[in-house]
Amino acid sequence: MARILIVDDSPTELQALRRLLERHGYQILEARDALQGIDLARRERPDLILMDVVMPGMSGFQATRRLTRDEETARIPVFLVSSKTQESDRIWGLRQGAADYVVKPVEERDILPRMHAVLGV
Repeated sequence: MARILIVDDSPTELQALRRLLERHGYQILEARDALQGIDLARRERPDLILMDVVMPGMSGFQATRRLTRDEETARIPVFLVSSKTQESDRIWGLRQGAADYVVKPVEERDILPRMHAVLGV
């Protein structure tokens, strides 16, 4: 099954997403901030990245822009996962190169079909 990198500074959010995805057979990698996520993405080459937007230091928007413009990681789809619900945030995230934008709290029935579509499952 696919390997998913979750990048989120909230232990609660990391645990919730990990549990949801492991129930469906996904292998999970975790990073607690954007820089760690970028480093892990370069080293491990996951099949998909779920990136929080609001994190200390570098935001998920900035990290997504870096990942999608780096030839080593440009082919890894990034889903921004955020509590920011404004349409302008979604549009900005997609402009940074995100493949999708998912609003928290993440609903299984919402995210899984979108992940499957991107992963070709």
